[in-house]
Amino acid sequence: MIFNKIESAPREEIEKLQLKRLKDVVNRVYHLSPFYKDKFDELGIAPDDIKTLKDIEKLPFTKKKDLRDNYPFGLFTVPMSEVVRIHSSSGTTGKPTVVGYTSVDMDIWNEVMMRVYAMGDVTSKDIVHNAYGYGLFTGGLGFHEAAQKLGATIVPASGGFTERQLMLMRDFGATVLCATPSFALHLAEVARREGPEFRKDYKLKVGFFGAEPTSEGLRQEVANAWQIEYIEIYGLSEIIGPGVSGSCNKGIGLHINEDHFYPEIINPKTGEVLPYGEEGELVITTLTKQALPIIRYRTGDITRLHKEPCECGRTFVRMESVKGRADDMLIINGVNVYPSQIEHVIANYDDVSLNYQIVAEKKGYLDKLELIIETDENIPFNEKELIRIKKELQHLLLNNLYINASITLVKPNTIQRVMGKAQRIIDKRK
Repeated sequence: MIFNKIESAPREEIEKLQLKRLKDVVNRVYHLSPFYKDKFDELGIAPDDIKTLKDIEKLPFTKKKDLRDNYPFGLFTVPMSEVVRIHSSSGTTGKPTVVGYTSVDMDIWNEVMMRVYAMGDVTSKDIVHNAYGYGLFTGGLGFHEAAQKLGATIVPASGGFTERQLMLMRDFGATVLCATPSFALHLAEVARREGPEFRKDYKLKVGFFGAEPTSEGLRQEVANAWQIEYIEIYGLSEIIGPGVSGSCNKGIGLHINEDHFYPEIINPKTGEVLPYGEEGELVITTLTKQALPIIRYRTGDITRLHKEPCECGRTFVRMESVKGRADDMLIINGVNVYPSQIEHVIANYDDVSLNYQIVAEKKGYLDKLELIIETDENIPFNEKELIRIKKELQHLLLNNLYINASITLVKPNTIQRVMGKAQRIIDKRK
């Protein structure tokens, strides 16, 4: 189901709209943001220099550090009297990044999220169980308000309290689940204790999952565990929150709402813009935001863009599932490895579960990689089986990723579960 006709408009119409909006946002930040005016002036750039979409490459990048350095409201382009909502990051690595929204920004956010819900055919007849965290994190409220706008029944469950969440999903008859994939898998794991036929007590038909990089294996695991359609969603608070892009049930990849967010792929080391189909760092320019417009924001997320139309009828550019973050990439003795690549190997091996951790340490001058993985609950936990599994996994990792890793196998339910983003990487080298 396509929510807005712009999603399937001819490319010429989309790009004409993008250029108009790009010129508008460049004018806006140049005249209303001292930060961007200084940046433009340093490069000798004026708003009139933007004549084509390719001219966006003349503009400066924005990094998360820029938001932190201008904490709290230094990048806002409206007075606080026009700001109706504030969200922020946790600030665990320094000053939090602060995001403001005008009423127009809120309308845009609801619009792009309703488009994503439409990809899963959600209507006013659905009951949406929202297990994303509420508060300053954009996830919970981003999913909440759009579902409400659609007329669906929203259950603001937030995170945690697994047994209670399962009870509410059963008793309220939830048809839609919104959660991180790791928490959705955890919910299924607990529900399965009621027996192999546990799904008969649930009415779920579709789920919307995001907030953490995932492999195809994990997506299939979640979809199979609940027997539902898996819709992947991508967003980040600095741009708007969830709703920057979402996957449909026809093609591969996530449709970027590019009438509001202009995407580029760059070489993360050089900043060079890469052509469609090449892997690199995703950069996004907000085209319509009022309170916090951002020019060429370096997301740190590694992906590819594809311009070919989708079978679903949408003509928006598609991004592949995020392969990993540029700053999450592990370099193990000179080999670049993303956690999602390791997860893909684990997901395609039957005798272990997708509950794991990656531990990187130094041993002398060499990197040492250890994988702590829970075995499948149906596998006997004895020495003979453990030796066999270790050898086979080590062989797969070496053949597929060219890395040597030590494997530590633990019993099911040993690794601590989290209610939000799974903590997969422990890098003790830092």
